[in-house]
Amino acid sequence: MTSPITTRVAALRSGEDPLLIARVPSGWAVLNERQPDAIAPCCVLLPDPVVPALNDLDAPTRAAFMADLARLGDSILAVTDAERVNYLILCNQAPELHAHAIGRYASEDPAKRRLGPFEAYDFGAARPADPAGHDADMLVRLRAELA
Repeated sequence: MTSPITTRVAALRSGEDPLLIARVPSGWAVLNERQPDAIAPCCVLLPDPVVPALNDLDAPTRAAFMADLARLGDSILAVTDAERVNYLILCNQAPELHAHAIGRYASEDPAKRRLGPFEAYDFGAARPADPAGHDADMLVRLRAELA
C-alpha cells in the first residue's frame, strides 16, 4: 500500500500537484490539503526522497531539511500577519517524514491559540485548499518569498 506522502511526492515529481509552493533543496514545500481559515496558510515540507523519519536522514540532509522548514516558516511570517509559526514533525497518521509549518495569529480564539494546531482545529472538517480560488494569491506570495 502506498502512503499519502509517497503518493504526493510522486505527484510533485511529475508536476501534478497544484498545491506546490516550491522545490527546495531537501524536497517540496506545499500547502496542506486542508486549510482551517483561522490559521491558513498551513504548509507542509516533504522530503525527497521519502524516508520514514528525521532520524533516517544523514547529518547534511537532516540539516538541509530543517533549514528548509525554517525558510518555509520565514515565508509564512513574511506574507501574513502571523506572530509565530508552529513547527510539527509527528509522522503518526502518515508514517513517513513530513513537517508542518503553521502560522499562529493574534486574531485566533485565545483558548485555541494556546493549543497545538491539530488539537485546536478540526483539519478533517476544514475547507480543502483551493489553488485556483481562495488560496491563489497566498500561493503566489509564498512562491515569490521562497524563490
